[in-house]
Amino acid sequence: MLRRLALTAVASFAVLSAAAPAATAATAATGPLPLLSLPLPLPSALQGDDGTGKTRLTVTVSDSGDREADGVYELRCLPAGGTHPVAQQACDRLAELAQPTDREGGTDPFRPVPADAMCTQQFGGSATARVTGTWQGQHVDASFDRTDGCEIARWNTLRPVLPNVR
Repeated sequence: MLRRLALTAVASFAVLSAAAPAATAATAATGPLPLLSLPLPLPSALQGDDGTGKTRLTVTVSDSGDREADGVYELRCLPAGGTHPVAQQACDRLAELAQPTDREGGTDPFRPVPADAMCTQQFGGSATARVTGTWQGQHVDASFDRTDGCEIARWNTLRPVLPNVR
């Protein structure tokens, strides 16, 4: 967020600086120019999204107890691809989680467990995962573990994006 804010400020200043000489000449000839709307949007390449809302995630799994599940995987959706072992199923699950429910919008599987959540004190293993990238045009940087009932449920909600571990 801070990087985007800084880049927005730099881009806005650059546009204003470039426009200043022309604005001075135009003001003298025709009157004041309309104000620019700030902050100016950044090109989508700087926002980390290709502008289409496609999913592009890096999934890093460790200590799962399954050597085949541990590692770094790329996941792309629409169309499904990358190095993720079950890319189509993972993309289908993410699409399912994005669907609106009767109560509100879709589920955000990357949101952390609220600090005041009441969680069962059970240990689901030492597996950890980190998911970074873009999901539905939104920046993702989420960590997962299996240290209590809430974290286990959060992990399980994201299967098969995250591997099935026990």
